[in-house]
Amino acid sequence: MFSHMVVGSNDLEKSKTFYDALFAVMGAKEGILDGKGRLVYMHDNAVFLVTTPIDGNPATCANGATVGFAMKTTEQADEWHDAGVQAGGTSIEDPPGWRTNDFGRLYLAYLRDPDGNKLCALHREARS
Repeated sequence: MFSHMVVGSNDLEKSKTFYDALFAVMGAKEGILDGKGRLVYMHDNAVFLVTTPIDGNPATCANGATVGFAMKTTEQADEWHDAGVQAGGTSIEDPPGWRTNDFGRLYLAYLRDPDGNKLCALHREARS
């Protein structure tokens, strides 16, 4: 459904350290700077970018917005969460774990990146 996701940053060097750690857990390569100075990650036919805002104003996080990343296992979600905290992110909401909602059981782990963007690792329980 989506072609790419973009979040803003006021410190691309700090963001690169943070996102390189997260994407390494998922088996992706480290980010590269493109010709426009954006940090680009490509993995599993998806593109994720980190950029300073093109309007020249400071980057701010979107209240109510979350970028979700699919995890293959609960262990990968935990490793992703731990890597993010160690690389300058902040653990938020409940600790990583199972939640049940109208869509079934989901394993969720939430972080804020160094600029305050809200991120989520999500593993769906296999349906029988």
